[in-house]
Amino acid sequence: MTAPAAGNSAENPFPVRAVAIRVKGWIDRLGSVWVEGQLTQINLRPGVRTVFMVLRDPAADMSLTVTCTPELVAGAPVKLTEGTQVVVCGKPNFYTARGTFSLRLSEIRAVGIGELLARIERLRRLLDAEGLFDPRLKRPLPFLPATIGLITGRASAAERDVMTVAGTRWPAVRFAVRNTAVQGPNAVAQIVEALRDLDADPAVDVIVLARGGGSVEDLLPFSDETLCRAIAVCRTPVVSAVGHEPDNPLCDLVADLRAATPTDAAKKIVPDAAAEQALVDDLRRRSAQAVRNWVVREERVLAQLRSRPVLADPMRALTERTEEVGRAVAAVRRDIVRLITVQSERVGHLSARLATLGPAATLARGYAVVQTVSTDRPAHVLRSVQDAPAGTPLRIRVADGAIAATSEGHTDGN
Repeated sequence: MTAPAAGNSAENPFPVRAVAIRVKGWIDRLGSVWVEGQLTQINLRPGVRTVFMVLRDPAADMSLTVTCTPELVAGAPVKLTEGTQVVVCGKPNFYTARGTFSLRLSEIRAVGIGELLARIERLRRLLDAEGLFDPRLKRPLPFLPATIGLITGRASAAERDVMTVAGTRWPAVRFAVRNTAVQGPNAVAQIVEALRDLDADPAVDVIVLARGGGSVEDLLPFSDETLCRAIAVCRTPVVSAVGHEPDNPLCDLVADLRAATPTDAAKKIVPDAAAEQALVDDLRRRSAQAVRNWVVREERVLAQLRSRPVLADPMRALTERTEEVGRAVAAVRRDIVRLITVQSERVGHLSARLATLGPAATLARGYAVVQTVSTDRPAHVLRSVQDAPAGTPLRIRVADGAIAATSEGHTDGN
């Protein structure tokens, strides 16, 4: 039976040196690589032929150990300090004695301002396309914040300016201060952590990210993608107060409000108590004057109404109409009397005519009306002798009454 190969079983393991040598062999076969990052922990000791540094990724919590000769550091195009953005060329190396991996540098190049600005511009276009700069997403600032979250450098002028100006304008304001690095390789991580801490505090009404001016390299953390996205997801309004006018960092565009300086941020966030009191006094004065003007105007209107005849002498209209009503009543009475007189005369004339033409007047002159009387039919005027044969009952009406008679028949004679 064939024995198992070394390293493939617990009974036949590799020794540490064998694994280290194999790993070194694999890594040595890798070629040189160009890498960009920020330098931190630069360990340059006099008399030592190797310089140890850490190359950090500013957008992620990752880093590499790099080594180089002191001459390479001295001949770098820029002075290598904490936070310097560089592009290096190196070969991966594995140290078998300590089991550590590093990148042995052969060339160091500085990242130019133009390249930094170009990268910031590309990131700006990316964030803009995602809608992080949309004005509709900007949260309104409270009129009077009770507690202001302040992220700034320790004992910095920006911290002093914000707290002094805000306290002067509104003495009751309170601060929740988080001191962080505001430049260098650790700035983004610390600022993001402080931002999340303040955003989770329900007592904080607004967060101010404050720093004084600086070079483009110093302000690189404020254009970092991680910080911009952290500001965008905050529920608490964020004010960017990075005092750098020529080139606005990207956090100015993502924040809910941009202030030119930390002092300007304090003025925009906290109202001026003296100015507000003056405004209240002015509004009270103007409202009182408006009320007085309204009263005067209404009094004038009432005076004008009272001066009108109808209100000055309410009975005058009735008095003026009394004579007119009297004349109208007299006219009506005269018309009624005249009408009655005319109609009375007309009735008298008609009565006279009726009396003249009526049967009573004829009877009064000696005439009589003879009517036949029958039990089975009504009486009717006798108009012919033929209508009254002998024995016919008659009624003769004269002027002063009627008499009954009986017909004796027709007789000749006039």
